[in-house]
Amino acid sequence: MKTKIILLILGATALFASCQQSITSDTSKSKKGMVKVTILYPNGDGKTFDMNYYSNKHMPMVSSLLGDSLKLSKIDKGIAGRTPDEPIPYLAIGYLYFDKLSAYQNSFGPNAEKIVGDIPNYTNIQPVVQISEIFQ
Repeated sequence: MKTKIILLILGATALFASCQQSITSDTSKSKKGMVKVTILYPNGDGKTFDMNYYSNKHMPMVSSLLGDSLKLSKIDKGIAGRTPDEPIPYLAIGYLYFDKLSAYQNSFGPNAEKIVGDIPNYTNIQPVVQISEIFQ
């Protein structure tokens, strides 16, 4: 029994360490004080999401429209919930990084209609948007 517990702890520690490494490398271009716009697409009954369209058409279009004010963009594809029995909470999460809030506001505002108008081409989900300042 003690051996199983030790193996579980070692496995969890290794998983945590690998997650920390990937988080660091994925956001290597982001830095404290930058603004991150997180776009969450919650999972649920009847929800659909076309990752191919989102990654190959929508996000490149957004990048083009936002221009130089956009410093970095990333996409997460949900693959599992917290436990094997739980569904994924989000089908996808998009991230847009800017040097400051005004850079986001000034570039998104004039393009909002086109960006939001493209949403039905890849999902039937109303996205949740969180704007944050990178703290660490």
